[in-house]
Amino acid sequence: MASPQMVMYEEEFNQIRAIVDRLVRDANAQVVFIIDKNGQLIAAAGESEQIDTTSLASLTAGNIAATGGIAKILRENEFTTQFHEGERANIHIQLVGNRVILVVIFNNQTSLGLVRLRVKKATEHLNGIFEILLQKAQDPNQQTPFAEITDDDIDNLFND
Repeated sequence: MASPQMVMYEEEFNQIRAIVDRLVRDANAQVVFIIDKNGQLIAAAGESEQIDTTSLASLTAGNIAATGGIAKILRENEFTTQFHEGERANIHIQLVGNRVILVVIFNNQTSLGLVRLRVKKATEHLNGIFEILLQKAQDPNQQTPFAEITDDDIDNLFND
């Protein structure tokens, strides 16, 4: 069964932003991103001005997809955690509930152990939020943000 389309509501988005903001502080990270598996940036916190976030999001999603292929070859469901170490920057990538990707970029001012500890806690909170969003998507009584848009409204958008 295909998973229902995920719609982000303001309340849950604000909760996600708070978790990302807190993770930057608690893990002493430079940047934290939440990316969907299609490569779309959902939320960011930290010093992201010098980073091409669009490219980073796309490449991270591709990395997760490629690693998923490796997992299948090895008869694993998924590799949920990845870590890449560089000279100046390190990146911790965590698959959250098989729905989104949590990316933490940090330098040598913090430790991998601290990042992993804080990511584990953030992942638990994020899983709860995405479960709520999934329940809302599956609720037949739930009004979508697009419910009040009519065919006439759409036609009017494209008429000069």
